[in-house]
Amino acid sequence: MDATPQEKTIETKVPARLDALKWGRFHTLIIVALGITWILDGLEVTFAGLISGALKKDLHFSDSDVGLGSSCYLAGAVVGALVFGWLTDRLGRRVLFFVTLGVYLVATAATAFSWDIWSFCLCRFFTGAGIGGEYSAVNSTIQEFIPAKYRGQTDLAINGSFWIGGAMGAAASIVLLNDAIVPLHYGWRSVFFIGSLLSIGIIFLRTLIPESPRWLVIHGREEQAEKVMTDIEGHMKEHGSEVPPASDLKPMKIHARTFTPLAVVFSTIFVKNRQRAVVGLLLMVAQAFFYNAIFFTFALVLEKYYNVEIKNVGLYLLPFALGNVLGPILLGPLFDKIGRKPMIAFTYAMSGVLLAVSGWLFAHGMLTATHQIVAWAIIFFFASSAAGAAYLTVSETFPVEIRALAIAVFYALGTGIGGIAAPFTFGALIQTGNRDYLFGGYLFAAALMIVAALVQAIWGVAAEGKSLEEISEPLSAAA
Repeated sequence: MDATPQEKTIETKVPARLDALKWGRFHTLIIVALGITWILDGLEVTFAGLISGALKKDLHFSDSDVGLGSSCYLAGAVVGALVFGWLTDRLGRRVLFFVTLGVYLVATAATAFSWDIWSFCLCRFFTGAGIGGEYSAVNSTIQEFIPAKYRGQTDLAINGSFWIGGAMGAAASIVLLNDAIVPLHYGWRSVFFIGSLLSIGIIFLRTLIPESPRWLVIHGREEQAEKVMTDIEGHMKEHGSEVPPASDLKPMKIHARTFTPLAVVFSTIFVKNRQRAVVGLLLMVAQAFFYNAIFFTFALVLEKYYNVEIKNVGLYLLPFALGNVLGPILLGPLFDKIGRKPMIAFTYAMSGVLLAVSGWLFAHGMLTATHQIVAWAIIFFFASSAAGAAYLTVSETFPVEIRALAIAVFYALGTGIGGIAAPFTFGALIQTGNRDYLFGGYLFAAALMIVAALVQAIWGVAAEGKSLEEISEPLSAAA
């Protein structure tokens, strides 16, 4: 049996109506209310990287302990993505983006009360679970609301906003990690309360976001979907946007379903769409290893090899964050104009080549701390777009019924295979103090990115300007 029992056949224009809309205030609301997840993640991950020195002094962590804490956060993100991703496809997008934010809120506040490595790791695990769940619920929702012609650049810009959070974490660290201003014991704990306070405000903002009309139609709730769609169009008209008449749009027929069995989910992903699965998996693994290897050990490299003081690490992160934010903003429109395949391949290849070159310069002692940051900022101008493109690829190339869980599966595999191992491995490499060992790690990360670029160039999907239903026909589509 390859589907749930068919309840009824529905003819709908909801997907076409969503894609026909021009950009309006409603879409901006979606971006702000949901996209802020990446800002929170950036704040969390950045500060977790910057407090390594404080954790070593206050809780007596080793370099490996710091890497272990980061790996626990990523492990939680994997588990959270899978569990909440499955629930998002089954219960709806809207319910889950409240639940996942709630998990994050409680766990990040609890992190501030950590007293040893194991309590810290436990709190980081559940914080990661909330963020991982957010990836599935939020990414699927954004994909289903944003019109096709804006989807690529919007998705990349949202993922790039991670680094707005990164800049916030860096700026906060300048004050909170300066023990002349805030005692060390309290400084590193304070930022986790900041994350919780931001989450409370986001919860209220998300009450303005409706359920995805695409999800509602698939689940046989076409009357509710029509109401949501009518409200969106009404909101657009009230604020001066033109709404194309529905009579000009082509309807599609679907067999409504209450859920999709897990056997069908994995068969669709790994059997029916095995080529897309290979591309998506390699993109996710490569970017996860690349990013986490460098970013989670950012402070350790500056402290150990360039003698940068803990309180000053945040200053070095600001230009690094700027490069990460500007990349998706400036390159993002090209993913919709030039196309997904060439741009994804280009950004992956450039990231790998530039890391290999900078790694060689590092190994030969030719870089100062300033040179190192400039090199990383240039590398991640491209790598930030590449990472965002990986999420874009796995979220738009699989059917709507399994979109959230597909995102979760590839995020989990990418992070599990590439991401979790990277911080601990590179933490151990740094602890040796041997530049050649670390250079070897950088070369491996670079090679992964270049291989992913080649695979994307050959087998990637040209999804630019196409509706989600055109890219991947819904499992419930009727002939």
